[in-house]
Amino acid sequence: MMNLEHMRGLRIAIMGLGKTGLSVAHALSQAGVEVCVWDDSEEKNIKAEQEGLIVKDLRVMPLDNLTAILWSPGVPHTYPIPHPVAVRAKASSIPLISDIEILMKTNSGADILAVTGTNGKSTTTALMGHVLNHFRPTEIGGNIGRPVLDMPILKQGSSYVLELSSYQIELTPSLSPSGVILLNITPDHLARHGGMEGYIAAKERIFDNPPLDARKPTAVICIDTKPCLEIADRLNEKGVWSIIPVSTQKILSEGVYVENGILYELRENTPIEITDLNSLTSLKGQHNHENIACVYALLRQLYGIDPQHIINQIKTFDGLPHRQYLVRTINGIAYINDSKATNAEATARALACYRRIYWILGGQPKEGGLTGLDEFLPRIEKAYLIGDAAQDFGAWLQQRHVPVEYCGTLDVAIQASHLDAQAGLGKPGTSGSGVVLLSPACASWDQFQSFEHRGEVFSSLVMSLPEKGSAE
Repeated sequence: MMNLEHMRGLRIAIMGLGKTGLSVAHALSQAGVEVCVWDDSEEKNIKAEQEGLIVKDLRVMPLDNLTAILWSPGVPHTYPIPHPVAVRAKASSIPLISDIEILMKTNSGADILAVTGTNGKSTTTALMGHVLNHFRPTEIGGNIGRPVLDMPILKQGSSYVLELSSYQIELTPSLSPSGVILLNITPDHLARHGGMEGYIAAKERIFDNPPLDARKPTAVICIDTKPCLEIADRLNEKGVWSIIPVSTQKILSEGVYVENGILYELRENTPIEITDLNSLTSLKGQHNHENIACVYALLRQLYGIDPQHIINQIKTFDGLPHRQYLVRTINGIAYINDSKATNAEATARALACYRRIYWILGGQPKEGGLTGLDEFLPRIEKAYLIGDAAQDFGAWLQQRHVPVEYCGTLDVAIQASHLDAQAGLGKPGTSGSGVVLLSPACASWDQFQSFEHRGEVFSSLVMSLPEKGSAE
């Protein structure tokens, strides 16, 4: 755990008592910080009191004596409507910060490597941490895994690899990464940022505060989406960052690119073949080729690690539990947990990898719904709809002649898709066994605590299915 003794005597309020909020509250309290906490959920406030924390209603208590409010990224502080506590904090000039900000103030010289983008952040962060840990002490945190203040202190010669959402970037004014991977920017969380321009600006803030040391910081940017290409151009003009462009859609004259599944690195304007990514079964699809290329580019540029050593470690990566993760195979039918796909763009990346798909989708819908998925619909045998989005998604799919079944809940959808998939084995005019795919294209909050919870429930239910195609 981080040593936070330097914060002793400060007064910090914590707004939002999820896993990170509770972790930070206990860490700060143990360090002698005066801590009070609040959540809009009475149940969470009661739990916090039971754990010995001081609960105070931040909506009414005086804020003048606070040093800062540690703000949960899930609570709006600007758009669409700022939370009343955020309004009060602004009026009292009390800064809102994230736990990442405390890490930045506490860091003892370890490199900060940050990963952001709309899709692929978790896989890329986990992959980079997995590879880098073979070469130097490395910890993974941020928007993935354990809260950052639960991580051990790392010294110079070590690395923190952090997945950062746009919300976290906004709440971390001291963020100063030695290396950044910006994967892609597509419409997401638009209501929270006042539109697409605000969302892009929030992502670009990750480059606002480069470290002031002898080593020039590195920005690896996949330029396959227009906003990322424009950010790369702006950073190039400023000349503060070493920009390494990456693409999986076109051949580049500099940087790193993927063509037909082959990873290339440009050296002295000459493309050098690095490896065939098609052989990596745990990292299938163009989106994973993007993740690999970006990790490779950053580790090559920042640390000069031998290409073959990087690739050897990438080959040992098993993937993430909730990102196209094979839970089980029953009679040739694969059951895939892609609960991490919380928008259509992420779901498209899964649909592109399979055929004969028995697709479980739905939940709390996001901007754009299923827009952009038309080209993958011929791959769908049937769709099984759950959650708040079921009716709208069902209407959209039926207009496009995709068979649908309204299941309501995940357990019902799994049972229905299992029976249909098993019955479809050997179906005339088809080839391959097919997959049952949970790729919701939605947030999970309507029925689950998180996308992880949704994926865990899916995996548990799949593991309890009978081997036979009919219910027993």
